[in-house]
Parts: sequence; structure tokens; C-alpha cells
Amino acid sequence: MLLCIDIGNTNTVLATFDGDKLVHSWRIKTDARSTADELGLMFRGLLAGDAVEISGIAACSTVPAALRSLRTMLSRYYGEIPSVVVEPGVRTGVQLAIDNPKEVGSDRVVNTLAAYTLYGGPSIVVDFGTTTNFDVISGRGEFLGGAFAPGIEISFDALAARAAQLRKVEPTRPRSVIGKNTVECLQSGMYFGFAGQVDRIVERMVEELGEVRAVIATGGLAPVVIGECRTITHHEPMITLIGLRMVYERNI
Repeated sequence: MLLCIDIGNTNTVLATFDGDKLVHSWRIKTDARSTADELGLMFRGLLAGDAVEISGIAACSTVPAALRSLRTMLSRYYGEIPSVVVEPGVRTGVQLAIDNPKEVGSDRVVNTLAAYTLYGGPSIVVDFGTTTNFDVISGRGEFLGGAFAPGIEISFDALAARAAQLRKVEPTRPRSVIGKNTVECLQSGMYFGFAGQVDRIVERMVEELGEVRAVIATGGLAPVVIGECRTITHHEPMITLIGLRMVYERNI
């Protein structure tokens, strides 16, 4: 099986594929201080728990420190297994039509490949993670750029840290947009506010593109608000891992 690893700022998501079929998936917290040996023990424990034997590895990371540990771990624990780490020089088939291609996170490139392959273009990927990322794909599969916004959790953290009478609450839909207590007021601002933010940014992007074939939601926090987002047409939580599988197939 192919093991795909997506190391994000908050969580690391792993999945195994048997051909095109996703077989197993795991989500763990990202710790940039983890050593190569700690990563090796963690990954081996997860795979052993489900009796998984892997024949290849594809990975990407938005955390430079974690990427260094990952490289060492792959060499030390899986040196005999073919592996691809998405970085400049790796074949993805994605043209980066932006000012400075070196600035683009590998996860955004992988998302572009998967979105275009699965849904065509023009399309938009909205990735609900530590930040809310908007990735725009042209009708020819090019990465055109996008937008960043603060993520749901870090916005809540900022409120709790800077406002003396506010606290962290569960990010969920409140019973009404008009909150009757502090918790509901916070939840209303989060739920309807982030949904409105997504819809407005997507609407403006569609105005510039002229049309889109799909607006795809992904990321660990997507289920929190996509029910209120009018512009989201598809939900694919594993789009980055699917893209990693596609990159592996192009390079191995």
C-alpha cells in the first residue's frame, strides 16, 4: 500500500491507498519538535495497529522543522521503500502562475492537482485549517493564487486571550444567530461569520474567473461551517492525500 503523509501546522494526516482506494486514515497533532525517531515510532505504531504493509510513501509539509525530521525518519526507517517528498523539482504537472512560485506551500500545489483531476477547472479549494486558505485553479489546471484568512481555532484563541470576559467555547452552530448568552454569541459570530467570509471571498473570485466548475471544501475544520456556506459545492476531506497519491504516481 501507498502511505501518504500531510504535515500541517496543527495536525498531521496520514492515509494508505490500495490503488485509487483509500483504506486507512489517521489524524494526529503536529509537533515541530518531534525527532526523527519519535516520528518513526509513531508512524510504525499506527501502521502496526492496523497490520498495514507499505510499498511506497508520498509526503508534504508546511512546517520546515517537521520536514527535516521527516526526511531523516524516511531515510532511517523506510530507506528501502520508494518515497516522494513534494518540493521544487518534483513533477506535479501543476504550473504556478503567480509572482513567486517558491512561496507556494506544497499542500496548495497538491490540492490544485487533485482538484483539477477530480473536478476540472476553473475551481476553488477552500482549506479549513490553522488558516483558511483559498486556492484558485484555472481551466487549464494552473495554480492562479488565492487568499489567506485566520482560521477558526486561532480566531477563537485570540478572542479568549485578548478579551477578559470571553473564553474558548465549542465551535458549533448555535440555536440562533442572536445569541442569548456569551457562549451562543461567540458561536454565532464564528459559525455565521466564517460562513459569510467564505461565501464573499468565493463570490468575488468567481466574478474574476467568470465561472467555476467546483468549490471544494477540505481541512479538519470544514465540517464546522460548510453547512452554512452557500458557495461550497463539494466536500473532500482527503483532497491533499489524494493529490499526494497522484504526485507519487507521476514520479515513481
